[in-house]
Amino acid sequence: MQKKRIRKYTRRDYMGLVYIAPWLAGFLLLQLYPFVSSFLYSFTDYKFFNEPSFTGLNNYIRLFTLDPDFWDSVKVTVLYTLITVPGKLIMALFIACLLNRDIKGIGVIRTVYYLPSLFGGSVAVAILWKILFMSDGAINSILGLFHLPSVQWLGDPDMSLITICMLEIWQFGSSMVMFLAALKQVPAALYEAAAIDGAGAVRKFFSITLPQIAPIIFFNLIMQTITALQNFTSAFVVTGGGPNKSTYVLGMKLYDDAFGYYKMGYACATSWVIFAMVMVVTLLLFRFSSGKIYYEDGGDF
Repeated sequence: MQKKRIRKYTRRDYMGLVYIAPWLAGFLLLQLYPFVSSFLYSFTDYKFFNEPSFTGLNNYIRLFTLDPDFWDSVKVTVLYTLITVPGKLIMALFIACLLNRDIKGIGVIRTVYYLPSLFGGSVAVAILWKILFMSDGAINSILGLFHLPSVQWLGDPDMSLITICMLEIWQFGSSMVMFLAALKQVPAALYEAAAIDGAGAVRKFFSITLPQIAPIIFFNLIMQTITALQNFTSAFVVTGGGPNKSTYVLGMKLYDDAFGYYKMGYACATSWVIFAMVMVVTLLLFRFSSGKIYYEDGGDF
């Protein structure tokens, strides 16, 4: 009987491990470990400075039955998502259609519209937004030039949520770029054939453009929905969750539980509820889109 040959590892094999080690270490320490530990801590009474003690489902039961702030933050988060996601996608698609032209200087114009997305949800942009919309800020100063009354953008509970929604919608650049790339891929022959049949611009848009770029619309819908459900920076910096908790999104509640009250176990439970919400909404969107979106290389999705 032949003996099984044992493969000898060469220096080249070990070099591969060396190259992947930084990424692997970062994944284990900064992603996998927090992911697993937060799940375990969500079943404990962990006050940051004390040893965690197992409490079972108490954190989740309290969250759903005894914490009114949780349901208030859910309502604000859902409303924020329902406003910002459609608004951002409509704005991005509208600007992409305008920029889908071959005119002089179009590259510079596209860059200008894309710039806001480079800053993402940065603190600097949120601070700038707060300065602009303060009671004595630039926006009210402009309104004063036209003899219009000033608006309490940050002090009025009915306006504060709209203010941070406008900040999110304003950062439509990344979605716009994807829409623009998708528009470039729509065959010109389809528009030419439609023109011969007498179709106008509106009919072309709804009968040709939208069906052709539907996969990109769906992708942007998923990504922007996830982003909106996890929002924190704009609410924290611009309004601090107020006034009267009118902008108290789930991300703000998570932050307060963890770093305001040092209830780390309770905050971990909140984070997993947010994760579950994102998963459920994503699955529902996939379910709703089944058979309605066509991919040229893969049929119906």
